Amino acid sequence: MNILYINHYAGSPQYGMEFRPYYLAREWVKAGHQVTILAADTSHLRQHKPNLHSNYQYEDIAGIRYCWCRTRAYQGNGVQRVLNIFSFLARILGWAWRDLAKWRPDAVIASSTYPLDTLPAAYIARKTGARLVYEVHDLWPLTPVEVGGMSPRHPFIRLLQWAENFGYRRADTVVSMLPCAKDYMVQHGMDPAKYVVIPNGVDVTEWQGSSAALPAEHHAQLTSLKAQQRFLIGYAGGHGLANALDILLDAAALSQHLPISLVLVGDGPDKVALQQRAQQLGLDNVLFLPSITKHAVPTFLAQMDALFIGWRKLPIYRFGINPNKLFDYLMAAKPVIHSVTAGNDMVAAAGAGISVPAEDPRAIAHALEQMLALSPEQRESMGAAGRRYVLDQHDYALLAQCFLQAITS
Repeated sequence: MNILYINHYAGSPQYGMEFRPYYLAREWVKAGHQVTILAADTSHLRQHKPNLHSNYQYEDIAGIRYCWCRTRAYQGNGVQRVLNIFSFLARILGWAWRDLAKWRPDAVIASSTYPLDTLPAAYIARKTGARLVYEVHDLWPLTPVEVGGMSPRHPFIRLLQWAENFGYRRADTVVSMLPCAKDYMVQHGMDPAKYVVIPNGVDVTEWQGSSAALPAEHHAQLTSLKAQQRFLIGYAGGHGLANALDILLDAAALSQHLPISLVLVGDGPDKVALQQRAQQLGLDNVLFLPSITKHAVPTFLAQMDALFIGWRKLPIYRFGINPNKLFDYLMAAKPVIHSVTAGNDMVAAAGAGISVPAEDPRAIAHALEQMLALSPEQRESMGAAGRRYVLDQHDYALLAQCFLQAITS
């Protein structure tokens, strides 16, 4: 099968996020299929930008044929990002007019966060007789309306809503990463028979190889805390508003009487503000460390006694959450404290830790105390349950097979 995967933000291990298209496509290539990924050269998610010498440039990555499309530079979420989106859409059509005759896909996947790519994807599918798959990451335009505060009457929001409805109606298959979104999609024109949930996952092979060592600073700090017999609860990821680390700091202020240290590894737009807040609260049980490479994350997680992940209390999460970070936590076989109010809770489903409501510092502080009070055997059992859950349901090798079945059924 020839598969065309259109994803504005698709990346790879060498370029950075996002990784889902890479992992799925790599499995399809292993199974003997041909995959072309159309992606923009400019993305706020990637660590490195492809170096383009023309408007379209091909690159082979793990047998996947990437076509990088030159797009407008942007920062933030303003007009420049909207122009970047439209420049990518124009490049998709330009690619179709230029290269489609040479390579006819059997399946076309529209897979960007925003739904506008359903339009050129549908055009390509109609021209080639390919099946059209609409892969939904987030519910746009509902997310910018409910989370970003945009008016549903804004012209751009109305355009996004029209494109989303178009995708639900026109696609042969709707692949949702959100496990609780079926009713919403049906309300917007989707035939229920088209719906299939294929969540994010992990590349199990990355956890079977040797992981990278921690930087000297991280190693020294953790060694010192362990020498003091501190119970270490770790967080590895972005330091942004969405991660609710300010709520964790409030919980830390309520837990200073306990021999617990919170170790926060990563960078982000709110890290400086969080460090200042920790100083204002006089917290001596919180340690901020710089970000580490993806390959060093398993080494860091292995040093922790337990792990933390938190969310804001947002209505949009009623449709479900699907965090990549949590899969890493569960694969590390460590118990997790999960601060969440959402349509699903993988920690509770797996029996992999303690779940408490979102944005509740007292509940988090109580969970910290509960985790400390558990026996090592109880925490080990939670960690093992989480790892089994991921291996059974979130291995990308399995998810890629399910995706192909959804396309062809």
